[in-house]
Amino acid sequence: MAGRNGRTVRDLRRGNRTAVLHRLYFDGPLSRFELGPATGLSSGSVSNVVADLVADGLVEEAGSVDSDGGRPRTLLRVAPHSGQMIGVDVGETRVRVELFDLALTELARAERPLTRPGYDVDDITGHIRDGVAEVLAAEGARPERLLGVGVGVPGIVEHTADRGAVVHGQTIGWDAVPLERLLRATSGLPESVPYFIDNGAKTLGQAEMWFGAGRGARNALVVLFGSGVGACLVTPEVEHGRAVEWGHLTVRVRGRRCRCGAPGCLEAYAGAESLLARWREEGGRPPEGTDEETALTAMLAAAYPAGDAEPDPVALAVLEETAEYLGAGLSDLINLFQPERILIGGWAGLQLGTRFLPAVRRHAATYALRHPADRVTIELGRLGPDAVTVGAAILPLADFFSRGGRRAEPVPEDRPPAWRAALDERTPR
Repeated sequence: MAGRNGRTVRDLRRGNRTAVLHRLYFDGPLSRFELGPATGLSSGSVSNVVADLVADGLVEEAGSVDSDGGRPRTLLRVAPHSGQMIGVDVGETRVRVELFDLALTELARAERPLTRPGYDVDDITGHIRDGVAEVLAAEGARPERLLGVGVGVPGIVEHTADRGAVVHGQTIGWDAVPLERLLRATSGLPESVPYFIDNGAKTLGQAEMWFGAGRGARNALVVLFGSGVGACLVTPEVEHGRAVEWGHLTVRVRGRRCRCGAPGCLEAYAGAESLLARWREEGGRPPEGTDEETALTAMLAAAYPAGDAEPDPVALAVLEETAEYLGAGLSDLINLFQPERILIGGWAGLQLGTRFLPAVRRHAATYALRHPADRVTIELGRLGPDAVTVGAAILPLADFFSRGGRRAEPVPEDRPPAWRAALDERTPR
């Protein structure tokens, strides 16, 4: 039966379960007494919801605390082993697959290097399929508890009713690739296990906002700096985050050709791929036969040698110019969105790390308007190289919580995926 606002009793129960799960997950362990004001539910509702969640194995006791003059209060938490998620990062040098429990503790991992140039669709789907099978075969894996598989990919992801998630990856040669349908056809997972596919910068941003350096910020930008560059915008209006094709802003008219085909994109100057190419063009000598991560490590060692060795002037000049391009690119984001925080992640951003940060901050302040530049902080992300896989695993977790801790059901074609609404919820502070 529906009430005046159209909500049924089932909707109300699901909402109450979601509220309790969210509070316990982000702020727990908590007692039943504390859950009342934290969720806005009555003590009777809290008791009923907690009893249901305990019976379902989703909530467990986690010790006790003394109360004022009464019996000790039992603390509750979300049971970490009550569910598992898989996160996949389709990166630039490898495909990484990780299995997590409900507390996002890593249980198993598989990595497949991308040995051939480009992103062959069959190669990528095969790597994901094999990686998923490998982590599910690991000790501690419980396939029957799998809530879903989240996948972070380069490019624009379109969610369609007939083909599922479709990837438009111009920089990697993917033209409307029906990745979800391909994975379903090859993974061997039951139809009941959902896939959640989104842009890798967005999954990075979601991870940093939930668990990393973005927590507590209302308005933030999370930058993925790898072979190319991308960003995720989080504001009160787009609280679940929106991927921003920042790397394809034009920073130089008739400039270097970007891998997307257009001239003068930021990515053609600030991405690790172009950074190494410019070093080579200016006479530098990146190690042959190595991947980009190894080559960038060598470039940093050449520009900033240990001891009294002389730095490679070409490597140093290219890195300094790259810092200026990045700073100028960040100034565009600062002027457009006026964020509280900008967080830099991705394998290249983490490699360049604190050595690069002061120059990037200085150039961003030079090119940005003074008022928003004075109000923003620019820092490194905290979650390291696994941030994209963590963020990808958050997608099925958010969907699970939005359903009150119940498994996904078939979604009518005229309704958006539930995980999108779940990510609209404010991250608990």
